[in-house]
Amino acid sequence: MPGSHGSLTKAGKVRESTPKVKGRERHSPIPRVRNKRNYVKRVVKGMTIGVRK
Repeated sequence: MPGSHGSLTKAGKVRESTPKVKGRERHSPIPRVRNKRNYVKRVVKGMTIGVRK
């Protein structure tokens, strides 16, 4: 392979020097959990939205 895209001595310097930022606090469940909960309600339990029995 001819040449390279920068030396290995410089690898990871920028990421190490950036300050750590805390993640934001979530108020609703993450989408994967929310989608699974909706799937269980609609498909497994057979509930329909907006219909009263």
